[in-house]
Amino acid sequence: MPVSNRELKSSPNTLALYGRAALPLVPGASRLPFVAGGSGTPRLPDLTLNLRGVTVERDRLDRYAELTGFRPGDALPVTYPFLIGFPLHMALMTDRRFPFAAVGLVHLHNRIVQTRPIGVDEPLDVRVRAEALEPHPKGHVFDLVTEVRVGSELVWTDIATIFRRGKGDAAATAATDPTRVVGRDLPVTVGARWELEGDLGRRYAAVSGDVNPIHLHPLTAKALGFPRAIAHGMWTKARAIAALPVELPDAVTVDVRFQRPVLLPTTVRFGSTLADDDRIAFLLQGDDDGPKGPTPHLRGLIVPRA
Repeated sequence: MPVSNRELKSSPNTLALYGRAALPLVPGASRLPFVAGGSGTPRLPDLTLNLRGVTVERDRLDRYAELTGFRPGDALPVTYPFLIGFPLHMALMTDRRFPFAAVGLVHLHNRIVQTRPIGVDEPLDVRVRAEALEPHPKGHVFDLVTEVRVGSELVWTDIATIFRRGKGDAAATAATDPTRVVGRDLPVTVGARWELEGDLGRRYAAVSGDVNPIHLHPLTAKALGFPRAIAHGMWTKARAIAALPVELPDAVTVDVRFQRPVLLPTTVRFGSTLADDDRIAFLLQGDDDGPKGPTPHLRGLIVPRA
């Protein structure tokens, strides 16, 4: 079946899209033809969203750098293009043909592949699609793929592996399970301690446009099953990369496995290890020491590309 390409004239409004994403929570609303998540048999739509000629807002970039710890420069932080693609993610996941309601989806794993630094002033063409729907022992997983081009040159790709809880498939094997932990072979000792304030989710939402209620306030988080508001996964990834003691290579792959949510406010600890082969492993964990050890929040692996 041919893929349908949709050209967007401007970046979608994420606040409005989250309102639409919440519709399936209303009893009976999933039966409406314009509401996502009403499909009985999961099938990803053959749809690609395109947004061309995007220019970076300097004020937004400065606020992002301040919040995540990146130093301002001539190139974008490696995680910043995710913010540009995120409104397209929401537009895709609220399309009436999308098989799952957007509220309740969990970001398990994130891989960024950057072929070269992206200049702050370069116009960007962004493309987003969903693919690789697979069974999971506790539901389904799929990938949201974001590609960023400068002219015809592909400079940045993000693969966000998303989990949807539901009727699982016991035959789904660990080999196809994206919940694998990256960088396990490299031991990491944590050292730095970060105090994370309770309004971190609201501050990052104001910059990123990700206004998912689980990040904004304890009451809205509790309504969706969390004891307190939780930090955005892509904030933790960005903050971890910004805290590394070495600069990233120009061409690089950055893998992260999100583990336990970071409940706000809290204290976490961070560490990284540089291996002999120039790989970098990093780890974010809780500042607790329960019976099973500190709470694991995030483990990542950085691999230089030739």
